[in-house]
Formats: sequence, structure tokens, C-alpha cells
Amino acid sequence: MERFTGKSLSFTKIIIHPEAVNCISLTHLLLAATILTILLSLVYFRSSYVYLIDFVCYLPPDNLKTSVAKFIKHLELCNHFDKEGLNFQERVFERSGIGPDACMPPSLHRIPPDTSFDSTREEIETVLFTVVNDLLSKHKVDPQSIDFLVSNCSLFCPTPSITSMITNKFGFRNNIKSFNLSGMGCSAGMVSISLAKDLLRVYKNSTALVLSMEAVTPNGYRGKRKSMLISNTLFRMGGAAILLSNKKKDKQRAKYKLQHLVRTHMGSNHQAYQSVFQKPDEDGNVGVSLSRDLLQVAAKALTTNISALGPLVLPYSEQLRYGWSWITKKIWPSAKGKELYVPNFKKAFEHFCIHAGGKAVIDAVEKSLKLQKEDGEASRMTLYRFGNTSSSSVWYELDYLEAKGKVKRGDRVWQIAFGSGFKCNSAVWKCISEIDPNARSAWSDRIHLYPVDTGSPDVSS
Repeated sequence: MERFTGKSLSFTKIIIHPEAVNCISLTHLLLAATILTILLSLVYFRSSYVYLIDFVCYLPPDNLKTSVAKFIKHLELCNHFDKEGLNFQERVFERSGIGPDACMPPSLHRIPPDTSFDSTREEIETVLFTVVNDLLSKHKVDPQSIDFLVSNCSLFCPTPSITSMITNKFGFRNNIKSFNLSGMGCSAGMVSISLAKDLLRVYKNSTALVLSMEAVTPNGYRGKRKSMLISNTLFRMGGAAILLSNKKKDKQRAKYKLQHLVRTHMGSNHQAYQSVFQKPDEDGNVGVSLSRDLLQVAAKALTTNISALGPLVLPYSEQLRYGWSWITKKIWPSAKGKELYVPNFKKAFEHFCIHAGGKAVIDAVEKSLKLQKEDGEASRMTLYRFGNTSSSSVWYELDYLEAKGKVKRGDRVWQIAFGSGFKCNSAVWKCISEIDPNARSAWSDRIHLYPVDTGSPDVSS
């Protein structure tokens, strides 16, 4: 820099060296690149939302209803069980929380029950063809517009696959990406949503169809082991179809937006791995054994799951209270009255959809999370009306909440699913539209009868 001075004029001449020019240019370039990266990231994450356009649950016909009396009479006529086995199943059924409207597939109403491959395929087609047709028709969706097809059915895995059945029936395009999940248990519905979510995060401007159900037809147990007889009384016919999208235009018609999905797998623990286990008994009869440790295993899995979910959804005040409780518990482990604080999840969610695996499962989750009875209403009514429909149960529960007019725009819904392995999976949805409680659904024909007292005599239409 040089300075020049005259009688009435003074100015400074600035000389910039080439190295300085290069330095400034490089700085500007880096700054521009950083800003561009941030803007692109914002655009990317904003466009990677997963929207739940709608879902449909299967409503079986009334002639398939199975009350306790009808169930036991059928078992007696089939002559598959001794007196002790019949009495045990009757006691379990009566305490299960399942009402007389829950349905068995047609094949199991026959004498003797038809558990053949063809009957199982018929059950799958009846449920899934119905819900897919209803869902696509309701929203006038062209099957050719579906990019991803994901199905889950744990105990029936035919060739061609279930997704191939659907593709053939509805004429999906020949480059559709399809995935068929099996052996994942009652939590498989959330696994399917997780897979669809990951696909939609990678492939932009896409639509995914998710199908969740369990085949009841081939999985009845005819032996004497009580741990395997329990499942005979719990599982019922049902299924759901869920339509997801990441298209910006679909936000206007979508019901929900996926906020979080957390999966927990406890399979490295032998007790957890063995808690729900399909195997033959000493006489060669194959069944699903439910261990006495199941509720304890489920509690541990839930604790692990919410330890990951909590920081994502709980307000800081609840996180701080839990953190302080944990610290004091570590410092004074034997101090009386120093129980570990259970966060108030009602500050994070307006609605809870607890897997309707059984009355004991719902009670245990309510107790663990310190929820009120009304928080588990959707789960209890789903168990009562439809039984344990496995992976689709959390969708029947959300359907119940909608039919009751309880879900409002801005509400957050927590779906909690448990399954063999042992797994606990959580999905968090935020309602982004006005839900019509009068829309046709699996509940709309008799929603006025609910809730009922599941400890009282059964209420049926």
C-alpha cells in the first residue's frame, strides 16, 4: 500500500498481491460450496418425508365369528384333544380378552379342519386381495403407479411369493421392486414399514404398498404341550394394506407423516430368543411355544427400545428428570424410595397403539409406561373385536382411534409391536390432516358399541 499527498488531495493506492487474490477467491468458493451444501441438504431432507396416505384393515364376514362355546364345541367334535387339553384351552380363551366377534378362517370351521396348502393360500388371497382392492379403489390409485411392494407373513412362505400373488392379481408393472418377509413374528408389520421407509428415502418421487397379515389356517397345534396350546386360542383372521409415499403432492391427501421408527432386536440373549419359538413337541406336532419368560423378555425389550426412542420424542424436562433419577440410583442404589423415574410419555404422544398380543401383554405395557386404562382402550377393543391378528393389530388399533373421532390434526401416535426373535419395534406418526370418523372402515359397522367392559359378558351386534 502506498500513500500520495498533494496540496488539496490525499489518496491511498492499494496494491493487492496475486497470492491474496487467490486466497480470497478460495475463501469465497468454500463459503459458496458450504451454503450450497446446506441448501441441498435442506431440500433433500425436506423431500424425504414418508407420508402415510391411507390404510385399510380386513373385516371378516359374520359367519366366521368364533365364540368360546363355538370354539370348544368344534374342538370336541374334531376329537384332537383330551379333556385336560380342552379345559386348558377353554380357560385360556375365557381369560384372553377376546370376544365372540373375532373370526377364524373358513377352513378351520370345517370338521375336521382343513389345514392344507390350498386352504392357506385361499386365506391369504381372501384377506390381501380384499384390502388391496379397497385401498387402491378408495384413492383411485393405478396399480402401475406402485414402485415398491412389501409383504410380511411369518408362518406361510409359498412359491411364487405372496408379493407375486398380488402382482399377478392387480397387474403391477414388470419393474416393481417387491420384498416378501417371513419368520419375523408379530412385529413384522413395523419391519415392513421400516424397509419401505428406507426405500423411499433413497428413491425419490415413489410410492410403496405394504401388506401385513398372518396365516391362521396351517398353524393350529394338535399336541398336549400347554405352552403351545395357548396360541390356538389367541390368533385370528385379519390383515392390513398400507399406502406410503414420498411425493410432495401426496402430502395434501396423506393422513400421517412418519416421524420416527426405532427397532430393537434381543436375539443375542438366549432367553429372549427362545421366548417365542416354533418347534415340534415330543410327538412330532409342530406348534409355537410361548415361554413363561415372555412378559419379562418383552419388558426388557421395551425398556431397550424406549431408551433409544425417548431422546427423540420426550421434552427436555422429562429427559432431565429421568437422567437425574438414573444418576441418583447409581450413587445410592439401596436408598428407599429411589425408584427409577418413568418418563411421562403422554407428554410426547396423544395416542398409544400397543400390540394386541393378549390381555397380559397390554396390561404389562401399561404398567411399565404408567399409562391409564383409557390409553390402552384401542388395544383392548382390538383384541376383543378381532383377536390377535399378529402384525396387523396396530393398524386395527389406529383404525379404532380414527373411527372414534379421537385423532386430530397435529396428534402423535405411538405404535408398539412385539414379535419373536425377540423384537420390539416402535413407529411414531404425526397426523397432518383432518380425519373423518364416519369413513368406511373395519370398525364403522358397530363402533357405537365400543368401548365395552371386557370383564363383563360379551357384547355382540
